[in-house]
Amino acid sequence: MSVEQLRLAIYRGFAETGRAPSDPELAATLGVSEATVRAGLWALHERRHIVLRDGAIVMAHPFSAVPLGFSVMGPRTLWWGGCAWDSFAIPHLVGEEVLVATRCPGCEQALAWNVGTEQPPKGDEVAHFLVPITTLWDDVVHACGNQRLFCDEGCVDGWLARTGQTRGCVLDLTKLWRLAEHWYEGRLNRGYERRDPASAAGYFAAVGLEGRFWGL
Repeated sequence: MSVEQLRLAIYRGFAETGRAPSDPELAATLGVSEATVRAGLWALHERRHIVLRDGAIVMAHPFSAVPLGFSVMGPRTLWWGGCAWDSFAIPHLVGEEVLVATRCPGCEQALAWNVGTEQPPKGDEVAHFLVPITTLWDDVVHACGNQRLFCDEGCVDGWLARTGQTRGCVLDLTKLWRLAEHWYEGRLNRGYERRDPASAAGYFAAVGLEGRFWGL
């Protein structure tokens, strides 16, 4: 078994079922021992392809094994979205329109959008990224849990005042959709490679994200 075979099994499992495959399921699929699977999982974690907590898969971006504020419903599958970014990325990765649902952290209003691959959803809502991209991987679960969607900037300001947090980067729905559109392209295919810093910087600049998005 190669680490790439394991990575594909995890991502395709998430895409098809909406949940993380278990160690026994991965071992049976790949014809290896659970010990071999666990070693491969750690290698993928170190390469930032997945996120482990206590040996279990918590995230395989854009999919999450735990609720972090978003549900993403396709025609046949229900996923947890890891964050606003990932929730808007899932339709591009799986190639079908989804319903993204969440609650505004500022006022608890229920929010939902039909998100497809052709054009951004309409609305005045905004995404707030609390943690700068440069420090996202210091605690990626915390960072993703604080990439949320709000009714408007007034709700963002109210939430920041109530929680004592410092304002991060605010994106409208169009910019969020464009950020998500190609970010995970190819992740369900063999040979996928994560973007290096230079490639990521170029992608963000093309979307028009600079300054606060980077933490500058």
